[in-house]
Amino acid sequence: MRAVSEQDIRASFVNCSKGEAKRLPMPRDLDERRWDDLDFLGWRDLSAPDRSYIVTDLRGTLVGITLRFPSHQRGFLHRSMCSVCLTTHPGSGVSLMTARKRGQAGRDGNSVGIYLCTDLDCSLYVRGKKNPAPGARFEESLTVEQQIERTRNKLFAFLDTLSG
Repeated sequence: MRAVSEQDIRASFVNCSKGEAKRLPMPRDLDERRWDDLDFLGWRDLSAPDRSYIVTDLRGTLVGITLRFPSHQRGFLHRSMCSVCLTTHPGSGVSLMTARKRGQAGRDGNSVGIYLCTDLDCSLYVRGKKNPAPGARFEESLTVEQQIERTRNKLFAFLDTLSG
């Protein structure tokens, strides 16, 4: 992913109003991010523990979405798998996150959900830059580049559901 500015990020949101996008908290470490290691920029809202945000370059267009998830999830007794990067985590390491649909459907209250790593560090897990719990990443026959492509395609497919 290419480096993006706060202004680019705020202008990219597709499932909230411009006013809401203007008020969103931004990550404080934008200048320190290792952009080459990211397929998307993901961060949690520290002032609203049930909110997260993702911004990515979707086929040449910067697209941002707001996500919600239960802030008081009960920990699973088993592992859960992220639908995007296929990393497994114990307890609440994977969350069902929902995003409002775009346009009128979203204003009518329609949303779609996906299971994601709660910390939104999918890109780092796939590249081996962040280590989850032992046994959380299956040994695969795919190359890292193929896994990165699969991760992007899964995220892009989810983003596509927001329009339909």
